[in-house]
Amino acid sequence: MNAAENYIDINRQSWNRRTEVHLQSEFYDLNGFLDGKDSLNSIERNLLGDVAGKTILHLQCHFGQDSVSLSRLGAVVTGVDFSDKAIESARQIAQAAGSNARFVCCDIYDLPNHSDEKFDIVFTSYGTIGWLPDLDKWAQVVALFLKPGGKFVFVEFHPVVWMFDNDFEYIQYRYFKSGAIVETEQGTYADKSAALSLQSVSWNHSLSDVLNSLIRNGLQIDSLDEFDYSPYACFNKTVEFEPNKFRIRHLDDKIPLVYAISATKSRNG
Repeated sequence: MNAAENYIDINRQSWNRRTEVHLQSEFYDLNGFLDGKDSLNSIERNLLGDVAGKTILHLQCHFGQDSVSLSRLGAVVTGVDFSDKAIESARQIAQAAGSNARFVCCDIYDLPNHSDEKFDIVFTSYGTIGWLPDLDKWAQVVALFLKPGGKFVFVEFHPVVWMFDNDFEYIQYRYFKSGAIVETEQGTYADKSAALSLQSVSWNHSLSDVLNSLIRNGLQIDSLDEFDYSPYACFNKTVEFEPNKFRIRHLDDKIPLVYAISATKSRNG
């Protein structure tokens, strides 16, 4: 079995190992989070709106900081991730934070075998769909778990970002999907000096692929926004030009780093 065929096991092992480092990192600031720090950014907060009393499905939630943040705002949250280490940590963090957020450990393509619940909002953000080979299957899951009239909120790093090498010096990959990208990374975005060597399998997805997968599965696109900054210093050679807004130093505002989509499931769906 080649890496692309075995991508779930390879990536799960990678994320299990990342989780141990991420929990101790300044990037995730777990102590500050447990003291009440909100992990959500203004981009997603603005699209989510008032979530009090809403049911939210949070796909690819890692160890659940955003899930718990949403529950602190009054939402009833279910987080999903395929990393057993991350989900174990998410449950511990939720308990320590006094949150009622629930967590399911499974690959999101397999989620229909774990739940038949419908939600007011499906939410996913930052570094998620690149780990998935088939966006139609992804959009099917989103649509399946939304109530009629429910809202999908999606914030993701822009596909232009993934064209570059790690130092943003040259174009290394196609903008359009063209097979699996198998890489070995030293360290991790939350701690670049960590003693980790991690193999991963990912795919590039263009904006048209994302939008059309949602449209084909019965979602109406309400908004698409692009941003010339990232709320995280997760890339190499970043500079903070405003509080919690980062750009690639030598590219400044010339490329988009993040995009955000809000979509609605038909009330007849």
